[in-house]
Amino acid sequence: MEVIIDFLRKYPEIALFLTLGIGFWIGKLHYKNFTLGTVTSVLLVGVLIGQLDIPISGPLKSAFFLMFLFAIGYSVGPQFFHSLRSSGVRQVVFAVVLCLICLGVTFAVAKIFGYNVGQAVGLLSGAQTISAVIGVGSDMIQNLNVDAAQRQVWINIVPVCYAVTYIFGTIGSAYILGTLGVKMLGGKKRLQEATRQYEKDLNKSDIEDDPAFINANRPVVFRAYKIQNEWFSVPKTVLQFENYIQEQGRRIFVERIRQGDKIMDSQPEMQLAIGDEIVLSGRREEVIGDESWIGSEVNDNELLTFPAKDIYVMLTHRNRKYKRVELLRRERFMHGVMIKSISRSGVELPVLNGTELLPGDILELVGLEREVNIAAPQIGHIDMPTIKTDMVFVGLGIFIGGVIGALTLHFGKVPVSLSTSGGALIAGLILGWLRTKNPSFGRIPQASLWLMNNLGLNMFIAVIGITAGPTFIEGIKQVGWLLFVAGILATTIPLLLGVWIGKLMKFHPAINLGCNAGARTTTAALGAIQESLSSTVPALGYTVTYAVGNTLLILWGIVIVLMMS
Repeated sequence: MEVIIDFLRKYPEIALFLTLGIGFWIGKLHYKNFTLGTVTSVLLVGVLIGQLDIPISGPLKSAFFLMFLFAIGYSVGPQFFHSLRSSGVRQVVFAVVLCLICLGVTFAVAKIFGYNVGQAVGLLSGAQTISAVIGVGSDMIQNLNVDAAQRQVWINIVPVCYAVTYIFGTIGSAYILGTLGVKMLGGKKRLQEATRQYEKDLNKSDIEDDPAFINANRPVVFRAYKIQNEWFSVPKTVLQFENYIQEQGRRIFVERIRQGDKIMDSQPEMQLAIGDEIVLSGRREEVIGDESWIGSEVNDNELLTFPAKDIYVMLTHRNRKYKRVELLRRERFMHGVMIKSISRSGVELPVLNGTELLPGDILELVGLEREVNIAAPQIGHIDMPTIKTDMVFVGLGIFIGGVIGALTLHFGKVPVSLSTSGGALIAGLILGWLRTKNPSFGRIPQASLWLMNNLGLNMFIAVIGITAGPTFIEGIKQVGWLLFVAGILATTIPLLLGVWIGKLMKFHPAINLGCNAGARTTTAALGAIQESLSSTVPALGYTVTYAVGNTLLILWGIVIVLMMS
């Protein structure tokens, strides 16, 4: 054992990766619906390993944290800025109000319980489930004009308070919104019915002959059929057939045709007659089913062997005219092209006619290669698979943000700055937004973004845990069990008020709950809401408020220090 301890003290970087490995493993464990989550697990494992008194340099922690904050800003930047000019302004206002309530309630609870600056920062971070506040708040404490020993005491208590309050912050948020919030808005059965009706209403189109929606959870299929229906006794053109089918509410296209031994790609003027074989593309439940309307399905390998394409396209700023899915679908270049999915800030949205599109959204398109190749450039920037990250963009972005954040203004004796961490966040927001205007630079693949986000945050948390380890137990004794009660109050009161405010603002119940989950940046709560309502509609209220909430709640780490000091 002594050999292992000496080894970890000599090579603290190895202790960090040991903390990450064990922490991520524990974070995946579930007991029924309970899980500690990755961040809390990494922190607690770090505290345990930190009992060995392992020295770790400070710059390492800061470097990973800056990378994490830049990645967060880059992810939500497009939605943060574009939502200010879209129909999501009401959601932006709601998110700002809820974030202010979160700050105000946390501050009030901290004052009532007599907490110091460090305890208030930890309470805000854990109760509002915004782990980044640990770093932003700690950086701000370092700038306070107080005794260095006092500053260190406050900084050491931050992760302790975070760990105590984070568990209920996550689990409690999911329960409050997924169960209590549902009851407050009318009950589970009533809300499920209201949400199903909302989906139907949202899918209705103001435009004649607009095709039916495609559910993002259902795949696009290509199937071959032999024409046998008497409707074709008088030959019909491909255009006549497609128009006839779409008048019945089905969005189905003819892709290929076999007439005798001849196989051809479909053209609008081609004639279709009984005995011909055709390949149809469309939503699974529209193409597959009762075959009497067309004829029996055939397994024609030669006919079905053709280059179909499935690609991702980022909607860019110049295509703001496509404000809703229905407006995009009616474009001529979308003939034969299906929207399989839409994702925003990593959250999948339901593909309904009324779903609003924002620059930065990623659309998954499926269709024949020639059709997709025509449509994709009209929509935006083709997000071709790549493993390369624009490190010039990342490196200089964090550098510029850090320099701006380090600038300090003095109001009397109080120094105020964004800190380098706040600057990195703002830089990520702005540069992520600028990329929607010029997608030729600043590419960060989703896999790289995930790594920057998760590795950056958890490496930072691991350092926090290891360095706080020797004083963690003493800190638990210092804050006492009442901190858990304080955390419950700081988590519960804003969410209950949020549901009520969403009701006053006349949000649909599903959107109301999604807005609360987004403004509080709690993905676990979104999952609980969607499971309770058996629908993905709450995601329509999650993405815009998540972008606003993620930004403001992190910056509250600076504000809470100023308020408490």
